[in-house]
Amino acid sequence: MRLVKSLLLYTALCLVANGPALAADSADLDALRTGDMKKLSLHSAPQAISALPFLTETGGTATLQDYKGKVVLLNFWATWCAPCRKEMPMLSELQTTLGGDDFEVVTLATGRNSADGIAKFFNEIGVSNLPQFMDERQAIAREMGILGLPVTVLIDRDGNEIGRLMGDADWSSDSAVSILKAMIGD
Repeated sequence: MRLVKSLLLYTALCLVANGPALAADSADLDALRTGDMKKLSLHSAPQAISALPFLTETGGTATLQDYKGKVVLLNFWATWCAPCRKEMPMLSELQTTLGGDDFEVVTLATGRNSADGIAKFFNEIGVSNLPQFMDERQAIAREMGILGLPVTVLIDRDGNEIGRLMGDADWSSDSAVSILKAMIGD
């Protein structure tokens, strides 16, 4: 096990040393996938993301294009979703570890989720550092082909989807952090 971790760390360091352009290559990212991250399906070519607006917790609107220039981990979820409840604290930990100018976890409650219900959900699980955005009519989810929850989409700095993971995952794992660091070029 120690050898596997060492090899993963070595691979990640090599990717970082070669810069962000190489780090975003699917084959390089694929080598970093272990554990839950094996469920991360990397696309052979970048795919467009939705340009539709979503509601922010302040009552305004935003779009995914507002995050262009950052690596984004977009999580589609709902208050009634048990796997989402399990996964959200790990997304919060990931945001604490990597969040900043180059990376952000964006959580988008899709479907019938009231603002009060979302706030209550976040309070109950002790998450305070993730956005409480809403895709009320599931328009973004439909446009992006989200069929179940949770689904997490990896978006590159150019605003393109490069991969997605269906179901919950340990986003605070060494593998997840290595993949995202390689994407960030950190």
